Amino acid sequence: MSQFEDRKDAFEEKYAHDAEMNFKAEARACKLFGLWLAGELGLGSADAEAYAKGVVAANIEEHGFDDVVRYVTPDIEDKGLSIDANMILHKLAQFLVEAKAQLMTEA
Repeated sequence: MSQFEDRKDAFEEKYAHDAEMNFKAEARACKLFGLWLAGELGLGSADAEAYAKGVVAANIEEHGFDDVVRYVTPDIEDKGLSIDANMILHKLAQFLVEAKAQLMTEA
């Protein structure tokens, strides 16, 4: 019975670790995206950092990146940029790959 418990504990630890890594990767991808978009919006470095933090905070509302799209769309429209929801999701996917790579090299 001890071997079964050990396997169960190992599985639970791996699940918790994977969930934590996914959370960190999404947060980092949102920060990278926020910094990129801040540049597109013409924000300075201090404002860009604050904007990126806002994007990260917006992502906590629900699973996936739809909340990020809703958060940044008004800013994009106000500046008259030609960035649509599909491009936002594409950039987020690119930054997610980059974020995961960064986390893997840090580990």
